[in-house]
Order: sequence, then C-alpha cells, then structure tokens
Amino acid sequence: MAIVENRWRLEGKSFPLDAQIPFPSTDAAAVLELLSRCPAARETPLLAAPALASRSNADCVYLKDERGRMGLGSFKALGAAYVIAREACNAAGGGDPVGILKDRSFVTASAGNHGLSVAAGCRVFGAHAIIYLSQTVPEGFARKLAAKGAEVRREGVDYEASMAAAANAAEREGLTLLSDSSWDGYTELPHRLMEGYLAMAAETCGQMDEAPTHLFLQAGVGGMAAAVAALFRERWGNAPMIVVVEPEVAPALKGSIEAGTFISASGPVSNMGRLDCKEPSFIALRGLARDADFFATVSDAAAAGAVDLLAAEGVDTTPSAAAGVAALLDETIRAAAGCGPQSRMLAIISEEA
Repeated sequence: MAIVENRWRLEGKSFPLDAQIPFPSTDAAAVLELLSRCPAARETPLLAAPALASRSNADCVYLKDERGRMGLGSFKALGAAYVIAREACNAAGGGDPVGILKDRSFVTASAGNHGLSVAAGCRVFGAHAIIYLSQTVPEGFARKLAAKGAEVRREGVDYEASMAAAANAAEREGLTLLSDSSWDGYTELPHRLMEGYLAMAAETCGQMDEAPTHLFLQAGVGGMAAAVAALFRERWGNAPMIVVVEPEVAPALKGSIEAGTFISASGPVSNMGRLDCKEPSFIALRGLARDADFFATVSDAAAAGAVDLLAAEGVDTTPSAAAGVAALLDETIRAAAGCGPQSRMLAIISEEA
C-alpha cells in the first residue's frame, strides 16, 4: 500500500500535457436526456455499509452499486454504448436510430466490460463490433462477447498490445476505433465516452443527503475516476477528499503524477484485471491532476480481502470493483487522507462478480 499527495492540485498548476488534450466533460444533462429514452436505463442504488464503516472507524460508508447497470453488469454500460447511441441519433436526424449504423464497424481492445458495452451498443444500432483481446483475458469473456454478436480477435500479451492491434486494424480496415483511453491525436470519442459516466455521478449526488468527506475511486486508464471526480468537484466543490486507487503493480496515474510527466508503468499481472493498465488516459490524467487530492495503490491481497468482506455483506463483486473499498479499509491510506470518526466515505462497486 502506498499513497502520495497530488502536488499539482496543491500548487494549482496544470499537468504538462499538450494543450489539445481536453479536461473531462461535466455535461451530465446530455447523458441523462439520452438515457431517458432507453427502456433499459434505471438508476442504480446507493448502499449503506455500516460494517465497513465500523472497520474503517468512520461515521458512514456508502457504496454506489453498478452491478446491475442496464443489464451489462458494470458502469461501462454508460460508456461505449452511449457513444454509439449518440452516433446513431445523429445519423437518424430525429428518426428511429435502431439499426441505422448497419454500414459502420467499431473496433476496440478490452480487458473486460468496455468490450461488452461496445458489443451491446453495436447490436442495438446495427453496427459490427470487433473486439481485440490479449492472451491474458479469460476465454469465458470471449464467449460472452461472441454471444452479443461481436467478432473477437486475439492479439498481444497484454492490454496495451491488444489496443495497438485494434488501432492498427482501424487504420488498415477503415474501422472506427472506440477506445476507453485517450492519447495525443485521439481524444474526441474517448471524451464522449467518459461523458457517459457522468450519469452515475449525477445519480450519486442526488442520492446523498450531504456530500461525502472522502471519495475512493479505482482507476485503470482513469476514465471513470476522472469523469466522476470532475462532476463531484462541480457539484460538491473542494471539500471532499478524492483518493484515486490503482493496483500496486500498475501505478500509471500515480507514477505520472509523481514524475511530472506521462509515464508507462511496468509490473506483473494483477488480480484487478480491469484496472491492470500500464498507461493512463491523457484526458483522465489531465482531469485527475486537477481534481484528485491523493493517488494510492493497493495490493492484490488487499483487493481480494475486500471482496471477501463485501461478500459477507451480500455484495458479490471482483477485486477490480473492490479496490476503492480496499483503500478505505487501509489504515495508512486513511491516515494520510485525513479520515476519522466523522468521515463519510463513498466508494463505487463498479462491476458484478
């Protein structure tokens, strides 16, 4: 376990990235308007977790439970599928968008739920989904994607290698690349994708009687954490302490913040597979450098322990989704972030088991 304070936020300085890299959107109204037209869209619950509050010596702990999001089992249902829905609505020009993208193909790489969101969006609006998986992704997930109509291609030893393969295929075959990360020269679609996550943040704000004092947001490339943090800052101001949590073997955001420049992390495979990303999204890095107070890492063992504690409370999930909870349970991280008996903590259970 490790935690560092974000000097970029402390000093009020912008993280040194190209000026063309945007900050995350805070336009939740656009997302909520589109979701209001989707029969599968339902607000996900906010759970009280008194046993976790007792273990962490806090006044209360709340969990935003994304396991049932739109039948896809994770918050990612708000990302790529939202982008594809926007593309379809624009193409329909006020008409029926269902099936209108039959001449479009979207390609991406995925370590998990992002691929399901691409596949689901493509299936509704008639597009073809091509998902690249690295060799570390379980075959069971490949079968899930195929069941949703996606074409699955295996390439690369890790997520970064499979994303490079997807980008090459997009250029070679004239496909639309729909990544959940961003880099120099590729920001428009991931910026829109991150915008989709604002629905989750807006719901949470409406479900809480008062702002939390501490937010624990797990991050892979950082898209969810950055989008949620941006809206929470807009709605709740500077008072809540925001802690971004990564696997200790993939501290790409934390390492970049410490180094003062974009870096790639290196390390073995983590049991937090959805978070095991060795390069941060540029948009996420820009936003979190402005909005996060701390960057922390947790071990595989701590994440697995958090899964067991959550299961005992009837919340079945994965190490990736429990990483924020693992951080709030850690005494060193809590002490550095100023947690105490009056703290009101919030974490996101980002996917089902």
